[in-house]
Amino acid sequence: MKKLMAFIGNYKIFLGLSIVLAAVTVILQLYIPILFGDAIDEVVAAHQVNFPEMWFYLKRIVFFTLVSALSAWIMNLINNRMTYRIVRDLRSQAIRHIQVLPLSYLDQHSSGDIVSRVIADTDILSDGLLLGFTQLFSGIVTIIVTLFFMFSKNVWITLLVICLTPLSFFVAKFISGRSFKMFQKQSETRGKQTALIDEMIGNQKVVKAFGYEEKASERFAEINKDLQKYSQQAVFYSSLTNPSTRFVNNVIYAGVALVGAFMIPGGALTVGGLSVLLSYANQYMKPFNDISSVITEMQNALACAGRIFALLEEKEESADPAGTIDTVTGNVTIDDVAFSYDKEKKLIENFNLDVQPGMRVAIVGPTGCGKTTFINLLMRFYDVDAGKICIDGKPIDELSRHALRSCFGMVLQDTWIKQGTVRDNISFGKPDATEEEIINAAKEAHSWEFIKRLPKGLDTVLSEDSISQGQKQLLCITRVMLCLPPMLILDEATSSIDTRTELQVQEAFDKLMQGRTSFVVAHRLSTIRNASLILVMKDGKIIEQGRHEELLEKKGFYYNLYNSQFQAS
Repeated sequence: MKKLMAFIGNYKIFLGLSIVLAAVTVILQLYIPILFGDAIDEVVAAHQVNFPEMWFYLKRIVFFTLVSALSAWIMNLINNRMTYRIVRDLRSQAIRHIQVLPLSYLDQHSSGDIVSRVIADTDILSDGLLLGFTQLFSGIVTIIVTLFFMFSKNVWITLLVICLTPLSFFVAKFISGRSFKMFQKQSETRGKQTALIDEMIGNQKVVKAFGYEEKASERFAEINKDLQKYSQQAVFYSSLTNPSTRFVNNVIYAGVALVGAFMIPGGALTVGGLSVLLSYANQYMKPFNDISSVITEMQNALACAGRIFALLEEKEESADPAGTIDTVTGNVTIDDVAFSYDKEKKLIENFNLDVQPGMRVAIVGPTGCGKTTFINLLMRFYDVDAGKICIDGKPIDELSRHALRSCFGMVLQDTWIKQGTVRDNISFGKPDATEEEIINAAKEAHSWEFIKRLPKGLDTVLSEDSISQGQKQLLCITRVMLCLPPMLILDEATSSIDTRTELQVQEAFDKLMQGRTSFVVAHRLSTIRNASLILVMKDGKIIEQGRHEELLEKKGFYYNLYNSQFQAS
């Protein structure tokens, strides 16, 4: 609640208006029973009714009822606006925070769980806030004003009501303490369920290819069963609150009626006065009933708020300095670098490398040896544990991430297409590119042939599944051709392209790499014969380095790796 108040505090004017209108609504609602009591007391005896006075009170009742209803309506409008703006702010901050979270967090948490926090949990929080605002403001004012009016009518009956009130608190506290734990588990399990659904639907082809449908259904059924269990227990416990507090309230109501009835014959209380006190006893307990009735929503909302704030409080990636590079020549120096994802399991140690401008560096080695990790460190997706990486003599941790990453053009094995036109996807790194520049880049990357066959050419709207994997990769290559970055990183950049197109694209890459420092991660060793330097990695270390012919002459690890691909010949 304290964390939530920081967001609520941004809307102090709305909050103040809501409290004022709640006060007006409640005071008028509580003043109306006094008018009813006064009207009743105008009935003095049989055939002795003071009609002028009674009609005076009845007219005032109608007027105050209308004003109270209008105030309640405006208060609800304000509460709606305040609630949805708070949720908007939470979602906006969550999205901005996700942009600055380190990749390690995103790697360790499923996208489905993160989406669940930003979408589903904030929706549930908004429902709880809406009910909470409406009931909280009205309830507090109702309790205070009711006690004031009751004291003005009869002190002893008011003290009786106050003495019996804690029974409702004890009952509600006992039950709500148990239901809150269930709502926390319910929220966590819902996140797991969303993550599984996202995983299974997003990878449906893999699921079908490996006959995983039944296993996926079993996993879903197990999580769904847990969600059902926690939801039922949470609702069961929380639903006990309302009838339990109502029972206590009815006992209090009966006590007021009984004590009041004994006071009337002695003249300590009138019939109208008793009717007012009974009405107030009911009004006084109503906020406790209302609050207990929304405990389910409030506890569910607070459990979801806990997950949202857990995301917002995740540590951001390290500070981004303002350093820049004016002219990039492409000299890359790696000095005694060490890094591991899990600090208990060492990966890269004592990594040293000096790359001169214009060199074409190929990185090869078995799966898991650290090739892609090296690229991640070079782009500063992860920070090194020890040592330093320099570009043109400047340590990369002294450069802004934008300045660093604008030095590189990347084509990865994993392609990425956003929802938008072909033009949008190609000009992603250069939004101000002209149509001529885009077409020339597409021709260089050999993607123009399939682009011009699309229904609307460059203006065709693409989705993730609207073109083939090879076409996606060609578009990714086109992006780099358009940007013409000072340095290149190619991680199996032609893995999804047919052999003929691959040869054409390789020619385009050869032109592009001339005079540019390039890092090529390759599994097909035939594509890197012309590299200036080949780094052979194993277990996070460079075990061999040199040109293709030199490494073959050594007849070491690279020799065996290279020949293993041509055993058939």
